[in-house]
Amino acid sequence: MRRLVLTTIALICACRAAVAADFPDHPIRLIVPQAAGSATDNAARLLGAVLSQELGQQVIIDDRPGGALTIGLDLVAKAPPDGYTLGMGPIGALAITRHMVKKLPYTIERDFQPIALVTRGQMLLAVSPQLPVKSVKDLIAYAKAHPGKLTNASSSNGSPGHIGGELFKFMTGVQIVHVPYRGGALAIQDLMAGRVDVMFESLQSIAPFAHAGKVHALAVTADHRSPAFPDLPTVAEAGVPGYDAATWTGVIAPAGVPRPIVDKLNAAINRALKSPAFLQKFEKTGDEPGGGTPEEFAATIAKDSAKWGDVIARAGIKLE
Repeated sequence: MRRLVLTTIALICACRAAVAADFPDHPIRLIVPQAAGSATDNAARLLGAVLSQELGQQVIIDDRPGGALTIGLDLVAKAPPDGYTLGMGPIGALAITRHMVKKLPYTIERDFQPIALVTRGQMLLAVSPQLPVKSVKDLIAYAKAHPGKLTNASSSNGSPGHIGGELFKFMTGVQIVHVPYRGGALAIQDLMAGRVDVMFESLQSIAPFAHAGKVHALAVTADHRSPAFPDLPTVAEAGVPGYDAATWTGVIAPAGVPRPIVDKLNAAINRALKSPAFLQKFEKTGDEPGGGTPEEFAATIAKDSAKWGDVIARAGIKLE
């Protein structure tokens, strides 16, 4: 009996190794839970192009926006766990909206397998050029002098820009009205035109307008300065000690993908992040490479989920 058990285990291990060796033998679908042109979509397209070379099979980008990021993620959760359907998991989908949507069609920890963190980023705190403020301290003073008069645009309800703004309001005691948009591009246009006053937005999306002087950059939102804006302080440095609203995006798969395939995908992503294409992109946008193990990505999800869940509970934010 013992010999039979050992033989069975050996056969299973051999089969798994064979599956990993043959993987992938046809194209892989990478689902993005946001619209084309979003920061997550841009990262997915760059990753897909490099991974296609690394894995020897085409990586097809499939944008499935809507439902506060739940539509795309639900497709990933319900896909066969064979490694041929992957998803981009931004911080909003994995650590924020889970606390705002009453009934999700999936459970993050049960239904997804983290593969690898792809990018670490942060947002830019920017204001309309028409607003008479030049610094974070100016913004706080102006907001306190005009309670409820300023508007904070974001790309959507439950986006990092929305929740980052809520954290800013909580930590500074200001009253600023949140105005959600259907995408960051429209919000940025209105910020430039002065129809809204303040925005916390991904560097990938808003950096070109800040460099061109079309919006006034005040600070970056992580705990360290951005390589794309080395002279710009963090929000914490600029007058809100302890403020930190970093962002990230990673690759996830349905739960149950064989570990050899998880490891093969993880290794390919880690190699891709060191490619010239990625390094040039990071240099331009100020994002930084992620990388690491699936377990490290899972720990990041858990840590930020706890943090933003607390912010959302204090603000009483819900999405129907």
